[in-house]
Amino acid sequence: MKNVAILGASGYTGAELIRLLAGHPSIRIGALSANSKAGRPIEKVFPHLDHLDLPELVKIEEIDLSALDLVFCALPHRTSQSVIKDFPRDLKVVDLSADFRLRDPAEYERWYGTQHLAPEVQPEAVYGLTEVYRDEISKARLVAGTGCNAMCGLFVLRPLVAAGVADPDDLILDLKCGPTGAGRSATERLLYAELAEGASAYGYGGTHRHLGEFDQELSLAAGRDVRIRFTPHLVPMNRGILATAYVKGDAREVRNALEAAYEGERFVHVMPEGLPSTMSVRGSNLCKIGVAEDRVPGRALVVGALDNLAKGSSGQAIQNANLMLGLPEEAGLEVVPVFP
Repeated sequence: MKNVAILGASGYTGAELIRLLAGHPSIRIGALSANSKAGRPIEKVFPHLDHLDLPELVKIEEIDLSALDLVFCALPHRTSQSVIKDFPRDLKVVDLSADFRLRDPAEYERWYGTQHLAPEVQPEAVYGLTEVYRDEISKARLVAGTGCNAMCGLFVLRPLVAAGVADPDDLILDLKCGPTGAGRSATERLLYAELAEGASAYGYGGTHRHLGEFDQELSLAAGRDVRIRFTPHLVPMNRGILATAYVKGDAREVRNALEAAYEGERFVHVMPEGLPSTMSVRGSNLCKIGVAEDRVPGRALVVGALDNLAKGSSGQAIQNANLMLGLPEEAGLEVVPVFP
């Protein structure tokens, strides 16, 4: 058994890591941290976990790092940088925050408005899009988990840009997501009365931080600068992301490029017909993608769906950890979607 810790276990992604790791055949949860709730049993924070035999929540400095094979950092942005930079150099880390996603520290400062606290560590970080960087991840010490919105959009768009079947200067991404993607902290716009029975755009006009990831990864795929038009919308569903891309390109070529990119992939599926729903991936490590012809000739509609807490964050983190620890990539992740 591999021994792991979850730092920031009292958040949504921390709880999701516990849920998925509870069924993992080769990983044991050896420590859980939540500094503000240290000293409390995890079931006092998440009653749905009270049937599991889990360690008590502690402060990070109380964890014996030498007893661990890997650490999941489900900490807030910027906190991860200050913690990870002091870890032993042989300790493997999967970071679920945004702190190491952008290869250039200057880009991090641009998008997050604060100085990078561990620029000397950044070159070690491998971007955690497993289906693209599988080989690099298997050899990595530090993997930077992708943003959930960025992941869904990249699954849809990256193969098209890489294959040259969609015009990289004419990419529009319209995305719907649930409020758990914003974390567990109390925020006015996430109050029930503010969120229920409505939908709203946010991070519009080129301000959303995940655009830094789109710029980075799509430009790498194209071999030149690519800037998409992207607007996310907050909708009243606990989990899920639905990304709708409008591309200039032949729908058949678009489908062929996606099928070629994800042939043999366990967790990313291109549907033979129709478009996916968030309900068809809920609670699972799956991403489903559908393609349709647009009414305008020479244009296509591509839709991707995933669970932002599972495949979009904690599930993908475990998928990467499996590779880093030399375990089967799918271990602990063969979870059937919850429906209805």
